[in-house]
Amino acid sequence: MQHEGLLKVEAELALTARRSWPQLPVADVDAAVEAGMLAAATAATETVARVEPVLDGERSVPPEGAAHAATAAVADAAAALQRQGLPPGATTASDWSGFGTVIPVLAGSPGAGASVLAAVLADVLQLGQRHVLLVDPADPPRSGLSAAARTRGPWLTHPHPQVRIRFSWRAQALLAQLETGLPVLAPGMVPPPQWWRPPSQSPHATVVDLGHDPWRVTAHPLAGAGAWLRRGTPQPRPLLVVRPSRPSLLHAEQVLARLDYWISTAVAAAPAQLVVMGAKRWPAGVAGAAGRRMNALLPDAVFVPPDPDLAASGITAEVTPPRLRQAITPVLHSWGLLPDTAARGRRSSTRGRS
Repeated sequence: MQHEGLLKVEAELALTARRSWPQLPVADVDAAVEAGMLAAATAATETVARVEPVLDGERSVPPEGAAHAATAAVADAAAALQRQGLPPGATTASDWSGFGTVIPVLAGSPGAGASVLAAVLADVLQLGQRHVLLVDPADPPRSGLSAAARTRGPWLTHPHPQVRIRFSWRAQALLAQLETGLPVLAPGMVPPPQWWRPPSQSPHATVVDLGHDPWRVTAHPLAGAGAWLRRGTPQPRPLLVVRPSRPSLLHAEQVLARLDYWISTAVAAAPAQLVVMGAKRWPAGVAGAAGRRMNALLPDAVFVPPDPDLAASGITAEVTPPRLRQAITPVLHSWGLLPDTAARGRRSSTRGRS
């Protein structure tokens, strides 16, 4: 009976979620139901833990009421934000001109190191005197960049009453991160890209950390965090990040298979570069595990060496280690995102001889 009662509550909460928008995607309905179940459990725990009598004027919220309120709040936010970002047509190209070159960093497998690579890219660009925006659309408790800024910035945008984007500084790079007071961040609650534009100058490049949920992101690159993969002008340059292991390559093949339809229908941009984190070369026998889609990316793979200190501490406000930055710098040079230091050096030496 307990199991049947649980299923009944979940079904009722799903109906509550769909009232906000009949077209609400299943992933958002599921997230709203999870928020409701979490709120009910919290309310029940608080009721049991209450020792002192309720004061005059105070009223405890029953678990059922808390569940439906939380479900409705998450569903309403997801519906409102998702409708803002949906393009007029599935193949409509995005206008990325306000973001410079968009570099989505997509994890091919769990723990691949997408957040580390995103921070490395931002550091290389800012040290190269480029204006860079680092976008972190992850659920705050799951973010790999939660400690990437020294202090929380004072600038906020409010795409929805329940969702905020906070802009902070990571040295000279601008870091944009999500905040919400709701118990669960549904996929559709991630604001569309237009809300992430910096409050001041336009960046030369925008690096987006998509490492927190690649399986869901690649399933629906029309709204939520997946919108950063949409093709447009200028064309985004997604990076696919893997670990030097057979399981990571197998996972990444499935991520690419999930993205295949969107690439073939000109909705999403294909990965422009494979980056292998934590190695200088492929270990013996690992590259042979690559499937058909991964095989096409192997010849030009870039290897970022391991760093034990960074592995232990995670990304902090400190600049990332030089050898990690040196490994990825040639890619940014080849894309024209860094100044040509060699050309500057030749001009300087010519002026010195004149």
